[in-house]
Amino acid sequence: MVKQQPNWSPYDNNGGSCVAIAGADYCVIAADTRMSSGYNILTRDYSKICKLHLIYQHQHNKQMSCPAMAQLLSNTLYYKRFFPYYAFNVLGGLDNEGKGCVFTYDAVGSYERVGYSSQGSGSTLIMPFLDNQLKSPSPLLLPAQDAVTPLSESEAVDLVKTCFASATERDIYTGDRLEIVVLNADGIRREYMELRKD
Repeated sequence: MVKQQPNWSPYDNNGGSCVAIAGADYCVIAADTRMSSGYNILTRDYSKICKLHLIYQHQHNKQMSCPAMAQLLSNTLYYKRFFPYYAFNVLGGLDNEGKGCVFTYDAVGSYERVGYSSQGSGSTLIMPFLDNQLKSPSPLLLPAQDAVTPLSESEAVDLVKTCFASATERDIYTGDRLEIVVLNADGIRREYMELRKD
């Protein structure tokens, strides 16, 4: 009889999906609230959207710009690339001109400013849909195109709702509830939408 050794890994794929869309004067960030491990649902009410509070604001008496925050997150991911951080992130906000900005990351901190992005277990279903609906220009085009989408704020929110309603039909790790955060000149607004619970 072979004795089986217990295996432990610091890396666990908790599933779920997130989407961010940048507009001319807004940014919409959305994620589902399901947190899973394998075929087990750990919780149905876990927020994957974090408002970043940094020491920078206290030291400099002003908020850090979104592009500067993008560089800080990139550095953090790169310096901790082997352990303990191995995450695919999406960062969204408003830049110094008040335009929406979205940054997408790989696991070791390489990032790019884009008009929209999706990460997580449902991203393989969501990104082709966003590409089809938003018809973004190739990042290889010269001169470089502006990285914002042509949608109005309400159209972007509706598109995000459609993305998640579709993704929850095919991805067992995405579901339960959708949390939507809208950033614009007026501040931050949150909306919620129920998703499939099975």
